[in-house]
Formats: sequence, C-alpha cells, structure tokens
Amino acid sequence: MSQERVRSSFVTAADVAARAGVSRSAVSRTFTPGASVSREVRARILDVAGRLGYRVNRLAQSLTVSHSNIVGLVAADLQQPFHAECLATLSAALLADGFQCMLLNAANAERDMGALIERVLEYRVCAIVVMNGTPPSRIVKECLGNRVPVILVNKPMPGFAVDTVVTDHAAGGRAAAEQLLAAGCRQLAVVSSGARTASLLGRLESFCDRAAEAGVPVRVWREGPTDYSTGREAALAMLGNDSIDGAFCVTDLIALGFLDAARLDRGRHVPDDLSVIGFDDIPQAAWSAYQLTTFRQPVRLLTDQVMQVIRERAATPESPRAVFTLPATPVVRRTVRGLAAPESST
Repeated sequence: MSQERVRSSFVTAADVAARAGVSRSAVSRTFTPGASVSREVRARILDVAGRLGYRVNRLAQSLTVSHSNIVGLVAADLQQPFHAECLATLSAALLADGFQCMLLNAANAERDMGALIERVLEYRVCAIVVMNGTPPSRIVKECLGNRVPVILVNKPMPGFAVDTVVTDHAAGGRAAAEQLLAAGCRQLAVVSSGARTASLLGRLESFCDRAAEAGVPVRVWREGPTDYSTGREAALAMLGNDSIDGAFCVTDLIALGFLDAARLDRGRHVPDDLSVIGFDDIPQAAWSAYQLTTFRQPVRLLTDQVMQVIRERAATPESPRAVFTLPATPVVRRTVRGLAAPESST
C-alpha cells in the first residue's frame, strides 16, 4: 500500500495493522486502556501509527458501548454575552475533563429543540446540557428512558427527573430593590423584555414584591427582545416622566441601552438623579463608559456544578435528581447613589 493511498483519506486501524504486520485486534487493544498487548507489539504499532498520522475513531468506538463520551450542549441566543461566556467556560471544562462537546444552536428553541435533542441522541451522548430554553416533555422522557441524564441550566422543569443548576434570580431581584430603596429612590422602574423565561420573571417579580412591601410604586416595561435596543426604547419612553429615580434592568445588556438613552437622550445624571442596576455582570458592565452596578451570575460555579452532576450521573445513574441553587453576587460600581465603588474597583 502506497503512502499516497494511505493519506488520501483518514488512516484506519487496518492500515496501521497492515504496515506493522499485526492483526486489526492488536491495534485496537493498543489504543484501549488496560487491554493486553505485548510491549514489543505495542511499541511497533505506536511507531507506525505516529508515522501514518493515525487517530482513534471515537465515533466508531461508541458503537460498541451504550454511550459515548460526547456531551450535547443545547443553547440559544449565543449572541448574548452571558450565554457566550457560559458556553465558552463549560465547553473548556468538558474538554479538559476528557469529554467531547456537541453544540446545537437552538436559535428557535421553543419550536425545534425537540428535533435537536433527538439528533444528539443519535450519537449516544452520555449527557445533555440544556443551557437555555425548555425541552419538550416527551423528549425528556425519551432521554431518561435511554439512561441519558438531562441537566438544565437556569430553567427549572418540575415533575421530571432532571438535574437543574440555577442562579437565585429571586434573591437577586429582591436585593436590587433593597439597594435602590436604600439609595432613597421612591419612584422605581423595572425593565425586562417580552421573553417570559423563569430567570427574567424571577428577577422582575421579586423586585416588584419587595418594592410593594415598602409601599413604593413600580413602573414595569416588558416588551421587545432581551438586548440593548430594549433598554434604549424603555428609557426613551419611561424617562419622559422625570419622577423615576431608580431603575432595575433584568439584564446588563438591557441596562447598557437604558443608561445610554438616559444620559444622552434624556439628559439624566447617573447616579445623582437616576440610579440604575443590571444583572449578569457581563464584561461590558465594567467598561469605564458604564461602571454598572449589577449582580454577578456565578459562571464558574455553574460550570463546576454541571461538571459535578455529569460525573455523578456516570457513577450513580439511579441517584435522585436535584436542584442546585447558587447565589447572585452584588457588584458595586458607580450607577447607584451612595454605593459608589472604591477607585481601584473595576
């Protein structure tokens, strides 16, 4: 067999066996941890494999076992800075731990997530992590019936045996209200999008509940996409009424749009006559143009917990599922009156 022919396509185990003068099974045993093969044969096979550029076909290997080492990551809205950070952190952690990642972009999650997960199952994945959106119940049942763990991030799904890793959004929304009340704000606004996700609703509703306890009125905005443009539109519409002196935006991206319109279009001074709080602590929140006071979602902790769940499910697949709730940490910068951060803070 010529070198050119070997390199015209992926080098196979049969190619290595033929060149090394051994059986196909000897090549397989050489690349299977713990399998029996003599030191001399192993050395010859590894030498030939290195010269030919042979790589183990992991997909083919998975056909002989019930599951592969592939973890399916289902995500939507990847343009959102927080979602992009979660994806980057989790995929890096999976690769470092010896897993392979299969990303499916559920851009139209509510419509086609079921089809996406069905496709992932064809690769005998060892786990599925849904980073946003809610999978159809029938798909969850199919995954569990195939002994494939399902892990939801920031999306509870009561009544199903799935693990859920969430930030305490309600506590964050309540703390945002308390910060604005402590700053003396008495005409509050909360700005969200038209999305009705559990995380955004949790922040908004707990904020309004805490303000109601204090007898302080809240104007609510719940229109548009979850992005910068919604913050701008909300500020232009709501700040025509100069009585609003405190605003909680349920994501940082919304808050940045709100801040720009408040300052540049409505002439408001932040934080002197308008205090603004965001949520997520995306990198842009620390930019000198914003210095946004916000709440940090613990991306590293979320990732560590997801990784722990994946390992535990591999070891004890029948153990009870759980909800893991992680705290949102306040990050004080310069957009709330009386809560200015130290000069050295970013």
